[in-house]
Amino acid sequence: MRSNAIMTSTADMALQLEDAQKRLCAHPLYRVLDDPRALTLFMQYHVFAVWDFMSLLKSLQRGLTCLELPWRPVDGSKEVTRFINEIVLGEESDLDQDGKACDHFTLYLRAMAEVGADPTAVRSFLEDFDYNVIPKGAREFVKMNLALADSGELHRVAAAFFYGREKLIPAMFDKILDGLKEKKQACPTLVYYLERHIELDGEEHSHLARQCLESLCADDPALLDEAYETALLSLESRSRLWDAVLEQYRQS
Repeated sequence: MRSNAIMTSTADMALQLEDAQKRLCAHPLYRVLDDPRALTLFMQYHVFAVWDFMSLLKSLQRGLTCLELPWRPVDGSKEVTRFINEIVLGEESDLDQDGKACDHFTLYLRAMAEVGADPTAVRSFLEDFDYNVIPKGAREFVKMNLALADSGELHRVAAAFFYGREKLIPAMFDKILDGLKEKKQACPTLVYYLERHIELDGEEHSHLARQCLESLCADDPALLDEAYETALLSLESRSRLWDAVLEQYRQS
């Protein structure tokens, strides 16, 4: 009986996830980003999601590969180890539009400078990790992801990473990119950043992240149920982040 209940819960959660993803991809925030004022505000919030993405990824790398000295071979799937290291390579040392090595967070900061978005809050946060400097609408998002990254529950981390990031990003960034190109906004670094993520996440990283999640859950209904639960929380948190940006834009 318990097994059937878990399976039913998992199936229901999968439907909720699909609905949450559709709502995020249709969020009204995307329709105002053709306004330069909205775009700069959006980037000042979104940069925190760009940053804490790496904490989720590094949590997976810490748990699934060996980052300690002296080095030891890790137990478990070598395929998963390779998946994670390939994603880290692409995110932490990708090539910028000039063919030079650059992590995606630094690339995003360059894009912010290009459109006149103020990086003061995120730079201040990285100095001493004082959550009070984060815009209120982004604070909950960052706290949730950092707590998750530090939890040691790798199947939950992988769920947030796949459903809340790698699977979601291509469709989400497509919406933003369409608006920028339609209005012919002069932001080539941001366009490159978006296009690069659509390319990587839509083709390679999303596939690798899904395989990582599937390996960690190993068809265990209880683990899958927890993974779906975390994924839904991640999507809901992202939706609230977008709500906060849109509300701030309308009030300013």
